Amino acid sequence: MPLQQQRPTGKGANQEAVRRHNLGTLLGHVHRDGDVSRADLTTRMGLNRSTIAALVGELERLGVVAQATPGGDRQGAGRPSLHVRPGERQVCVVAVELRVESIELARVGLGGAVLDRASSPLAPQVTPEAVAEQVARTTAELLVDVPDDALLVGVGVGIPGIVSTEDGRIHYAPNLQWRDVPFGDLLQQRIGGRVPVVIGNDANLGVLAEHTRGVARGMSDVVYLAGDVGVGAGLITRGRGLFGTVGYAGEVGHMRISSDGRRCRCGNRGCWETEIGAVAVADALGTPSHDIAHLVSLLEEVRTPSLPLREVGYKLGVGITNLVNVFDPQAVILGGLLSALYPAVRADVDAELRHGTLDATDRRTEILLPGLGRDSVLVGAGELAFGAMMADPLLVSAEAESVVGRVRSTISV
Repeated sequence: MPLQQQRPTGKGANQEAVRRHNLGTLLGHVHRDGDVSRADLTTRMGLNRSTIAALVGELERLGVVAQATPGGDRQGAGRPSLHVRPGERQVCVVAVELRVESIELARVGLGGAVLDRASSPLAPQVTPEAVAEQVARTTAELLVDVPDDALLVGVGVGIPGIVSTEDGRIHYAPNLQWRDVPFGDLLQQRIGGRVPVVIGNDANLGVLAEHTRGVARGMSDVVYLAGDVGVGAGLITRGRGLFGTVGYAGEVGHMRISSDGRRCRCGNRGCWETEIGAVAVADALGTPSHDIAHLVSLLEEVRTPSLPLREVGYKLGVGITNLVNVFDPQAVILGGLLSALYPAVRADVDAELRHGTLDATDRRTEILLPGLGRDSVLVGAGELAFGAMMADPLLVSAEAESVVGRVRSTISV
């Protein structure tokens, strides 16, 4: 959903704050769409043409946007409206996804383009300090060929755990065995410079990405399930993210599906993630390996699911049915391992949805696979990191001057 124009009200409205807000809103439209006409911007933002021209000109002087006449045949009279696109100056963020078995990084440019990427294995029971060091060094590697005048405006990190909405601390990441970790601070110390580091729950970032650039674009009510070893949900209701009081919303992997089920890392038995996560899928497939890539490969070869795998499918359907009955979303998007599991057990999942969903004959909820594939969380981390730039392009651009060179010098590659 596009950002809605908001203007300060009251006699003491600060005109400079209004201008900066409008600059950020305009840049946000360019970032999400990649190419938007000035005529469209006047309509979307409710501002007159001269104001839009002035805002575009200011961003153009920063080098972050450029204007061009649209190509191709044109119908109608009058001059065509200029189009606004990302500029020649590179504006980028580093996106990081911590998975249970690997660290994925990408350098993402304005407009959402992935400019470079890297991946490295993550050892079991690795300390947060060691991970921060690994991420910092790989970040420096991704910046080796970046021009010195580029603007590195942030680092966004997706974590499979509970992240505080108040201070960004990781309260609990059971599958990493981390508790109360100030990971953003640890990474900031190692990167140096003034690059802001922001942390988000992986499922929340997955739904952000799919809502902004994937299959849920234009939808108002969405559930995104991030499911590998654990399972979490990212929730959007009426176009806004639902995070809870301190960030615990969406911990659907700990819904109890079976009172006498497997022991969960949280200490309970029968949590949903123990019944449909990597361990359960591996057992159903008869393989000792819990490696996600290996399990995905095996699931892609399934033509007729075994009874154990159908049982996993049934329990996947039970949990999705609960979410549909609670949130009534337009779509439930299955990310991670679940995106490979669902096609193999579709019949069992859909049968449970028809059986357990209220008013099933009128149900409009779609079960979808991610439009961004395995990159949903990574793309979401990039969107999170761009947030400050979209809030105040002038301030962030000024603070990002010469940051690339300082980061490279701080971390020996």
